[in-house]
Amino acid sequence: MPRRAAWRVCGEHGCPEYTQHTKCDEHRSEAEQRRGSARQRGYDRAHETTFRAAVLARDPECVLCHAAPSKHADHWPVDRRELVERGDDPNDPQHGRGLCGPCHSTETAREQPGGWNR
Repeated sequence: MPRRAAWRVCGEHGCPEYTQHTKCDEHRSEAEQRRGSARQRGYDRAHETTFRAAVLARDPECVLCHAAPSKHADHWPVDRRELVERGDDPNDPQHGRGLCGPCHSTETAREQPGGWNR
């Protein structure tokens, strides 16, 4: 039988709603709208064909856990946003690493501004 998530108060400051996630449905929706779609954040065709393909070919196994195949091309050690601000090519594979799904989610939660863990 699958384990059910515990109920907790929404993580948005001052919101009294209970949820089984980190934020209530309303605040999760607001956060997703602020974040924008992948295309709006710059993950276009060049990203898929140049960056992602090269990173996953170079790192077929997750570089963190070494126990699962890489499914995500993660910008590292500098995120995509910072590369663009510096004028660097965010689609250059040298700025990436291959991660499995769980490791990518963990790293995103830890490192993203406003990530799930903040």
